[in-house]
Amino acid sequence: MTAADQTDVTRASSSASPEVEAAPDHFAGDPRTNHERMLAGDLYVSDDPDIAVQQQRAITLQARFAAAYADDVDAAQAVARELFGSLHETAHVRAPVFVDYGSFVTIGAGTFVNYGLTALDVAPITIGADCQIGPNVQLLTPTHPVEPQPRRDKLEAAKPITIGDNVWLGGGVIVLPGVTIGDNSVVGAGAVVTKDVPANVVAVGNPARVVRSL
Repeated sequence: MTAADQTDVTRASSSASPEVEAAPDHFAGDPRTNHERMLAGDLYVSDDPDIAVQQQRAITLQARFAAAYADDVDAAQAVARELFGSLHETAHVRAPVFVDYGSFVTIGAGTFVNYGLTALDVAPITIGADCQIGPNVQLLTPTHPVEPQPRRDKLEAAKPITIGDNVWLGGGVIVLPGVTIGDNSVVGAGAVVTKDVPANVVAVGNPARVVRSL
């Protein structure tokens, strides 16, 4: 072999693509669909056709709700009741709203939801009676693995959010997965709620902390 031939071989070897390891089968032995795993609160991958159908339904209904709200704010509540799993007849929601599914959101009697609610309801979101939900509140149930590889493999899950009765969430409040906020409590504008808030308190800040009792 000439020096030139050896150089060509070396170049070819160095330019060859490395072998890519196949992604691990995270669901080996689990016969459930990803939609079923999602509903159970387990890790899943959002590539299930049933998930896509339900998400498209939500996109369509939230657009219909926004259009109807521009014409008649009260009549539009009928569309909101199609979108949400349960919306009490005495509750009122302002458009627009942004949801993953809508069907996993429950809103109680006498509750008022201001403009721009984001309710990512991969897990159930329960809002009690007589609540005041300020503008641009975010209720976020989805979680993702902290470990790099499972996150790269698109695994995700969700934890439910529960808002008690007579709770006031100020504008821009963000409530993270798995949080429960107790009855009568107030969360100040812009707070990020990372853990449970007991009943009858005021909580503010990032992360939200209790600053007084009521």
